[in-house]
Amino acid sequence: MKLPGSGMQARFVLAMGGAMLVVLAILAVLLARQGAMQREVRELSGDVIHELFERSLRSRGEGLARELSDSLANPMYYNDLEQIGTLVRNASRQRVVSYVLVFDARGNLLHDGSVTVPAFGRPMTDPLAAQAVTAKGLQLQQSPQVLEASMPVQVGNQRLGGVRVGMSLGEVQALERRANAGLAERLEQVGSRHLGWMWLMLGLLVAIGIAVVIFVQRTLVTPVRELAAAARRIEAGDYQAPVRESLRHDEVGELVRAFARMRESIARHDREVRQMAYTDALTGLTNRLAFREALDHRLMAARASGHRLALLFADMDDFKRVNDTLGHEAGDEALLQFAQRISEAVRQAGGDDALLARFGGDEFVILVGEGDVAAQARLLAEQLVEALGRPLRVQDRELFLGASIGVTLFPDDAADATSLLKNGDIAMYQAKVAGKHCYRYYSRAMDHAVERRVHMEQELRGAWERGELRLAYQPIFRTRDRRMVGVEVLLRWQHPTLGTIPPSVFIEVAEQSGLIEQIGPKVLRAACMEAAQWPAGAAGDEMFVSVNVSPRQLRGGELPELVASCLHESGLPASRLHLELTETAVIGDEMVAAQLLDKLHRAGVKVWLDDFGTGFSGLSHLRQVPVDGVKIDKSFVADMQRDPDDLALTTAIIAMAHALGITVVAEGIEQEAQFDLLCQRGCDLGQGYWLSRPVTATAVVQLIEAGT
Repeated sequence: MKLPGSGMQARFVLAMGGAMLVVLAILAVLLARQGAMQREVRELSGDVIHELFERSLRSRGEGLARELSDSLANPMYYNDLEQIGTLVRNASRQRVVSYVLVFDARGNLLHDGSVTVPAFGRPMTDPLAAQAVTAKGLQLQQSPQVLEASMPVQVGNQRLGGVRVGMSLGEVQALERRANAGLAERLEQVGSRHLGWMWLMLGLLVAIGIAVVIFVQRTLVTPVRELAAAARRIEAGDYQAPVRESLRHDEVGELVRAFARMRESIARHDREVRQMAYTDALTGLTNRLAFREALDHRLMAARASGHRLALLFADMDDFKRVNDTLGHEAGDEALLQFAQRISEAVRQAGGDDALLARFGGDEFVILVGEGDVAAQARLLAEQLVEALGRPLRVQDRELFLGASIGVTLFPDDAADATSLLKNGDIAMYQAKVAGKHCYRYYSRAMDHAVERRVHMEQELRGAWERGELRLAYQPIFRTRDRRMVGVEVLLRWQHPTLGTIPPSVFIEVAEQSGLIEQIGPKVLRAACMEAAQWPAGAAGDEMFVSVNVSPRQLRGGELPELVASCLHESGLPASRLHLELTETAVIGDEMVAAQLLDKLHRAGVKVWLDDFGTGFSGLSHLRQVPVDGVKIDKSFVADMQRDPDDLALTTAIIAMAHALGITVVAEGIEQEAQFDLLCQRGCDLGQGYWLSRPVTATAVVQLIEAGT
């Protein structure tokens, strides 16, 4: 509890009060002594001397002006300049006279006492001239240099002009100074008697000031400086900066104790902020910033010790599909389960020194640095592929995502953190290219592959507008009579310098870069426009056109509107348009796909499932996703003659599809024996090089007209 009157403010007020009392006492003494000196000055009549000189000067100036006014009347009346000059020069010789000016009635100078009178006949322009010219009687004016007395010159009632007499104040002041010098000598004698008193009072004031400074220094300045030093150390990050415990019960003591509490609070908040800054909020793992700092430190240590490090860069496959179809809450739940599985795999196979971090979005990085890092990284990558390949249970649904993993080594592949992360990303990308849900090691050749891909992506942009992309058509035949009933639209790229680029290359680049979302609608629209112009067949049948649809277009949700727009613009009947979707595009999104396909069915458009049998989905998806036909993948057709299993699978697919009322199309028929086997098993339609190679739109018209 603070004692009454013990506060620093009270002590400071008391100290300043004492100092003020001393100052007041000193001032009182000084004022008293000053009063005595003033009384002595008044006794010496200093003011009287000044007044006396001033009156004398005025009187003399007035008298001289009157005298000259009377004396100049006749000379000015007769314009006797010589007489005027004599009078002016005589008056000017007097000691305190500064000038004598004679002017006519218009204010022009007649004489100034000089021999030549340079300004004769000119108006007077000095500051005192105006009032002197217009004065009707004696006029007194004063400037810092002169006291001027002016008087008009008249003969009767006729005004002839006037005279101005300037009395030098400097001369008068010199006389006054000499008079005051004697007075100053007397004052000095009086002042010397009181000088001792002044020095004594001043000494007391200085002593009190020193005492106050020492008091303030000890009670205020020193504690504040200690707090400032502690604040600088806290600012530098040292939250253990010592703060001396204060037992004082005044404001400074309260300040010191409050500062100590603030230091503890800042240290606690710093720990919390660092935890937030270096930890991923969703998964609780180390985040990108903390991992990058740790990676830099690990690399420095590895260089010094000559050890190797392995970096695993893992990216969830098709994670965007979860966010787009199930929402971000489901995506966060999937990320949490992924992070838990990765953490468990790292604990089992990563070693005690392994560092796991969420690098951003659906990317995770793992740094391994114990023992044989290459073997440990391989083991960890295999366990991750196995663990992450198991289905996730999200919102009562099973999701099959998997992960693509890139592995890179230090110092084998890179010498710094940036290059190591870049190489891990490149290797991860190659794992996606290889089919996803696998791992790949970084190699120098991958850099060239990435450069080629980037170059191809740049060239692919605008290829349609430049006329490099064109449509080709793969005829589709009915197996029972080998009559052409439709075509599949194919896309070809003829580059001016790279030549013909295979679809398997540039379609993949378009898919991964997102360019397929720009190219796909253009292909669909162009195919509809051309097909609308084809004639009917010999039997009156109209050819259908089958267009491949990208999984990106399906997930975008705008496919029904796009199809309706293309049909409206081209005039193509909806029954003549078939859309081909890959089997993997609808796996895991059956509900969304079913809704979109249902809209297409209601519009009259047919949907085929392309590459059927390669997605390991089974025929159960055919009951959930409304499709009109399935296309048996060419890998089954190619091996039917040699592999009994492929023949059995193909036979089963045809039989089960027919049982569901679904049309079956076989792709990649390149031999007559393959065609015969498919016909025997009731396959409805077929396409392949044995039947016909891809042709142009003009050739399609020729085939229709020929009745093929």
